[in-house]
Amino acid sequence: MPAPSRQSLRGLDWFIFFLADVQTGFGPFIAVYLTTQKWTQVEIGFVLSIGGLVALIGQIPGGAIVDAARSERLVAGLAVAAIGASALGYAAWPLFPVVVVAATLHAAASCVLGPAIAAISLGLVGPFAIGERLGRNARYASIGNGVAAAVMGTCGYFLSSRSVFFVTFVLAVPTLLALSRIREHEIDAARAHGAVMREVPDANATSVLRLMRNRSLLIFAGSVLLLQLANAAMLPLMAGVVTTRSSRWAPVLIAACIIVPQAIVALTSPSVGRTAQRWGRRPLLLLGFAALAIRGLLFATVHDPYLLVAAQIFDGITAAVFSVMIPLIVADVAFGSGHFNLAQGIVGTATGIGASLSTVLAGYVSDVFGSSIAFTGLAGVAATGLALVWFVMPETRRSAD
Repeated sequence: MPAPSRQSLRGLDWFIFFLADVQTGFGPFIAVYLTTQKWTQVEIGFVLSIGGLVALIGQIPGGAIVDAARSERLVAGLAVAAIGASALGYAAWPLFPVVVVAATLHAAASCVLGPAIAAISLGLVGPFAIGERLGRNARYASIGNGVAAAVMGTCGYFLSSRSVFFVTFVLAVPTLLALSRIREHEIDAARAHGAVMREVPDANATSVLRLMRNRSLLIFAGSVLLLQLANAAMLPLMAGVVTTRSSRWAPVLIAACIIVPQAIVALTSPSVGRTAQRWGRRPLLLLGFAALAIRGLLFATVHDPYLLVAAQIFDGITAAVFSVMIPLIVADVAFGSGHFNLAQGIVGTATGIGASLSTVLAGYVSDVFGSSIAFTGLAGVAATGLALVWFVMPETRRSAD
């Protein structure tokens, strides 16, 4: 198959950039906005919990929908339109039923967007160039997140918190325009679903049950669960510690803690993809888990708030590795199955479970035993993930031969 055109590749770049802008409009901005609308914390927590539950339950169905779709580009476009509509709902009608529907719509759309982007990328460049492409995706997503956070923070400060959601709605337009630049005929449907052409059909190649029994996929999903279990609570827990120790500078320090890893991801992600093709996947997985464990230990032992910001360099290393490795390894293990996006949903479910448990368990340990013990425990979970990869996880890189 001919190489994808520059127009399609650049269209994918800008689609990911603007999509990151759109997605940034949600998250912390929701709590701030609804608070200004006189919502109680119980009501805000309920809405956020609904979104989180839908996002968790929808991972596997979302991947299956993308696998079944005739056009990944159409699925992505409908999802972006749904997110834009949910942003408009938040901004125009901050009433409880409308916000619940908007939160549900946003979470459901997000469940198909991740698989759709990976599928479009795989369909364009194929399995042997996907590592570098995923690194490029991570770079543009990281830049988009940083730009959007600055723009929306400025709008929220000078205008109102409601304006953030109007900006999000407007940004859906360039997102869809960038998506339209990707030429449909250049996305190979079989490759986008992780299928391969065979001279003799393989009855097991498209078996969902066979995929779900894939040892490499299950081990990797377990390692991702441990990754999220160790990682998800670290920054929120550290934010509380920084606020206690330096309340005046806490907002600036927390912002720096977010910007530092984003910058590292933007700078290094493409090289992560290239390195994974040269060295294999396991060395980079070990590096990502090691960086996470070191970060946890530093958070447990360092007391200077400014040094805690410096420790976020390790968060950048972990984020750069796993933003590329998760879809890349899923593409490896689902190769030939025709269910690449369903496999992404399985790993996405593990991600959601780990992240949900992380904040609850770490918060409890911190309240009972102190933040240092909580950080040490999270570092121990990361070390367990490192051991799982070291001793159990097989190498999944495929040769171009």
